[in-house]
Amino acid sequence: MSVLRLVGRPLLASMFVSGGLNSVRSPEKVAPAAEPVVGPIKERVPLLPERTEHAVRISGAVQVVGGLMLATGRMPRLAALALAGTLVPTTLAGHRFWEADDPAQRAQQRIHFLKNLSMLGGLLITADDTGAAPSLLRRGRHGAHDARRQAELVRRTARATARPAAAAGALRAKVR
Repeated sequence: MSVLRLVGRPLLASMFVSGGLNSVRSPEKVAPAAEPVVGPIKERVPLLPERTEHAVRISGAVQVVGGLMLATGRMPRLAALALAGTLVPTTLAGHRFWEADDPAQRAQQRIHFLKNLSMLGGLLITADDTGAAPSLLRRGRHGAHDARRQAELVRRTARATARPAAAAGALRAKVR
């Protein structure tokens, strides 16, 4: 693992662990801001709990677990995708700068909104990072190519050994 990954992953994960712990411990502080986003999602996803506080707590738990997985390098691609999935509704709920009336508050919320977009970009890059290992697609293509090459080799070997055996059988038939 490169030094950049070793240092960068925990740095990226730190915000999620911290924010997730706050959401797990005190969901009632975040629930009013989350309601405009969680409400429409609940209508489309029946698996979500009825109370917004429970949805906030679940999102926080995913952020804590995903952040720890990312920080420690355990399934970092999956962890980054899970964190990205929680970051989108969190950003839409928590940083609605377009609704702020006060120019200073609007500017502050826009900064946080753009910060979260930047973090989303980092998570998407992390989700695509194979850690210098070939991607699954490349490994699949390479495996298919190897399988075709092996099949061709088996076919040639079978043909090459069948010809002398056929000739020997024909000679034996003439001799009898």
